[in-house]
Amino acid sequence: MLHRLRRRLSSESGFTLIELLVVILIIGILAAIAIPSFLNQKSKASDASAKELARTAQTTMETAATDNNGSYALMTSPEKLKEIEKTIPTTNTGSAAYLSAATGTSTGYTVTATAEPSEDKFTIKNEEGVVTHECVTPKGTAAGGCPVSGGSW
Repeated sequence: MLHRLRRRLSSESGFTLIELLVVILIIGILAAIAIPSFLNQKSKASDASAKELARTAQTTMETAATDNNGSYALMTSPEKLKEIEKTIPTTNTGSAAYLSAATGTSTGYTVTATAEPSEDKFTIKNEEGVVTHECVTPKGTAAGGCPVSGGSW
């Protein structure tokens, strides 16, 4: 037994070319399956960040209304919201979500956050107490955290 083990260790045989090609083929197939999944997860993370930002803007709008006798009219831009909540990003850096629009009236408001780099837009509207959520993808197809382009999230 020991003699057979020594003989096997001293031989210079290795893998054949066919065996190496099969292994490379298997690795290539696994990579082709895994890489699109990882890219989709990045898009979902970007969309989740934009949704969170839209909810933060919604809370800030409600805070502003509380301070102004129930009126949202003074909140006319993302910069106005940033004056109240300093952590709200309002400029496009190309790599992170930002608040792209915010408007208020005496009875309601609309806030829109854009996810980057996918440019998916997540909007929260409050029209006379009725709150709706909308998402729009620039390509018109469902992607990331937007289940249906033009649908609710």
